[in-house]
Amino acid sequence: MDVESIRRYCLSFPRTKEKLQWGETLCFQVEEKIFSLLNLDVSSQTRLAFKSTPEKFAELIEMAGIRPAPYVGRYHWVALEQLDTLPDGELMELIKNSYDMVVTKTAKAKRSSKVSSRKSSQRKAEFSRRPKH
Repeated sequence: MDVESIRRYCLSFPRTKEKLQWGETLCFQVEEKIFSLLNLDVSSQTRLAFKSTPEKFAELIEMAGIRPAPYVGRYHWVALEQLDTLPDGELMELIKNSYDMVVTKTAKAKRSSKVSSRKSSQRKAEFSRRPKH
């Protein structure tokens, strides 16, 4: 895949936004969380990075041209040295999986936040109903 194909593909996902950061890196985000990084600098050692599952991470970093992504490899992000390191179909599937993981994690965090907010409101209401001495 080329830069424009990857860009169009990432932007095809619901609620995805792109942002140019860190010089020449396009960040693809959903709900303010990054799911893929595309470096526009052809001389960069990392051209594309994305999140993967722990199992897929272990498998991918054994392949030539793929390594743990700098700074975020411990979170199972992989970095591709070239955009053609993987066949297009496989690359598209991996990017989609990264998007799905970020969306799922964001949705869980929102639900958790709503529950704790509701519990906090309930505690405040209970406290305010207590008789004052």
